[in-house]
Order: sequence, then C-alpha cells, then structure tokens
Amino acid sequence: MSMEININCDLGEKSKHHSNKYDPDLLEIVNSANIACGYHAGDDETMNKTIQISKKNGVSIGAHPSFNDPDNFGRKRMNLSNTEIKKLIIDQYEILQKIALKHDETVTHIKPHGALNNMACEDIELATIIARTISEISKDLIYLVPTGSKMEQVAKRLNMKIACEIFADRNYEDDGNLVSRKKANALITDPEIAKKHVLTMVKNQALNCHSGKQIPCEIDSVCIHGDNISSLATAKSIKENLLKNGLKLKKLNDMEKFLK
Repeated sequence: MSMEININCDLGEKSKHHSNKYDPDLLEIVNSANIACGYHAGDDETMNKTIQISKKNGVSIGAHPSFNDPDNFGRKRMNLSNTEIKKLIIDQYEILQKIALKHDETVTHIKPHGALNNMACEDIELATIIARTISEISKDLIYLVPTGSKMEQVAKRLNMKIACEIFADRNYEDDGNLVSRKKANALITDPEIAKKHVLTMVKNQALNCHSGKQIPCEIDSVCIHGDNISSLATAKSIKENLLKNGLKLKKLNDMEKFLK
C-alpha cells in the first residue's frame, strides 16, 4: 500500500508583517490551506481570494485561528479565560465558514496559529479547551496539530479526527520540540537539506532531531512556508521529492484515515 501524505501551508496572512504575494504559487503546491481569519492577519478580501484560488486548485480549506493581536501577528503569548479562548475559536471559524459557503466551499479543518498553538502544545488545560471547542463545532472537522504535542494527546482522548504535522523548514530538539527561533540552527534554509529532512521523517514516521536522534511519531501532514522566493523553491522541491518517492499527496479531507 502506498503511503498518503498531505502538504499544508498558512495562507492569506497579509499584514504589515507579512506579504501574501506568493499565495497563488503556493496554492499550486499544497493540498490544504490554513487561512488567516483576520485576527492576526488577513481580511475579507484575502479570505475571499484565498478560498477562490484554493477551490480552483482542489485545495481543502482550514481556519487558522489566533489571538486577536494583529500588531504582534498573533505571536505574543496572552492569558485568556476558557470562555474567551472558546469564543476566539468559534468566531474565527464562523467568519471563514461564512465566506467559504459563498463559494460553495466548506471549512474542513482547523489549525491554531502562532502563540496560541505554541502555548497549547505545552499546556494541557488550554489544549483541552481548544480541542473541546472544535469538537463541539463539528465532529467532522479535522484538527491539524503538531505531532507529539499535548494538543495531539488531548485530541486522541476526545476521539477527534486528528492530522499530525511536521515542519519542513525547522529543526527539532531531542524532546521533540522545535528549536527556538532565537537559536542559529532553528531554520532549515537549504532546499536540498529540507527535502531530505522531510522524506526521512515521513518514511520513518519519526522526527529527525538535530542531534541525529529519531523520535517515533505519527505524521500525516507536512507544513511548508513560502514567504520568500527561496522558500517557494524549497516547497516545490519537497513536493517533487515526495511524489518521486511514491507518496500519494491528498487534501486532508480525502485522506483514507478520515474517510472511514
């Protein structure tokens, strides 16, 4: 049986911090789009456009909810009450779903953004609130989470549809966490290294840590970034390399594990 894999990307993130100029190119590479809902980036226009191009390319649509903090692009940690967290997720899902329906599309997955995602990876209570909220919106929603995180643990307990992701352009520490962006070796910028890094992880279903250690984990999806011309080239070479090595690329809601 040939293995299935998904490629996802955060899109529609137009803001003073970020350009979305490569979004149309990325939407020819990826299978699933995590679309900013206006809370860290993006607006009605970018949501409409991203959904339109996604639809044209057969790319599935996901909400990318964040803290409501466009000034810091959702990267600053905030301590909110459970009620506020719940409202954040529901409101952003509904904003995007409303626009998707205008295009006869539907939001099929959710992937939290930035600091909200980082905090939920470490904090079981926050992870629980987010997972419960998504579960209550719809049992059919696929929850896209970093592999090996507390988010994955909680989602499993709640018996959700879970897709576990790795990052194509980031190095991992021995505990399975991403190397901090403050360190020199956080990012992988060489396309050759990135494509090998991804293929090894997907084939072995294990994280490649920077030290050489392997941590077994589930990998359903590869997150790529494309905010400049070289990252776009890296994204293309990662996709070609997966296909060349016999992997089947699928949008999240077409993967066999979710069709059961």
